[in-house]
Amino acid sequence: MVKTIARNLARRFGYEVFGPPRAFANQRSLAGLLLQERINLVLDVGANTGQFAAELRDSGYREKIVSFEPLQRAHEQLCRQAAADPNWEVADRTAVGDVTGSIQMHVSQNSVSSSILEMLPSHLQAEPRSSYIGTESVPMGRLDDLSTHDPADRVLLKIDVQGYEKQVLDGAPRLLKTCRAVISEMSLVPLYEGQVLASELWDILAVHGFEPWSIEPGFRDPGTGRMLQVDGIFVRRAAVESHEPSL
Repeated sequence: MVKTIARNLARRFGYEVFGPPRAFANQRSLAGLLLQERINLVLDVGANTGQFAAELRDSGYREKIVSFEPLQRAHEQLCRQAAADPNWEVADRTAVGDVTGSIQMHVSQNSVSSSILEMLPSHLQAEPRSSYIGTESVPMGRLDDLSTHDPADRVLLKIDVQGYEKQVLDGAPRLLKTCRAVISEMSLVPLYEGQVLASELWDILAVHGFEPWSIEPGFRDPGTGRMLQVDGIFVRRAAVESHEPSL
């Protein structure tokens, strides 16, 4: 009875109450991936102010993180967050894509929805605080040129770039050959002008030799309940096959 009242009260204010098995499912999934693949280097593309790096540390990961963030204010905060962590490196301020040069980036009110691409009404309707409030000219580079690592490193590539995922992958063919896993934000419906949707990203990662490991809930339309974005977790195909239970 008390649990039902608490859940109903939370829902009135736009929240959902989960028990421990569901509430910590995402964190356990990430921790399991890091352990299974023996990851020792995480490339955090679209780091914002360091939310994913903090999640990694909360999951027990103590190895190296290299974060990439283009927006000046977020990059400054990211550097402050990483300063006390000797295994957390912040790259020079840059966007990551499939070309080298500079580009105009739209800055959103909530920061995390900032993108190179124009935002569609579907996104703004679901999250009014995502509206664009300005632009910044930012340098851009390809991940194959920006990232250097030892061939023995077991790399996890995380991508959170608000619709620009394909361009990041297109600029990293050499890196992808050495990655053990990829975590990418994937949209189920168009939220940014010209973005590639989840089904095509899935196909691209399959071509590079990756299989799905988990799909985690992401951005949901609070009005309709429809899922708009998920986090797709993919691992090197041989790794998936080696961990499949025998029949």
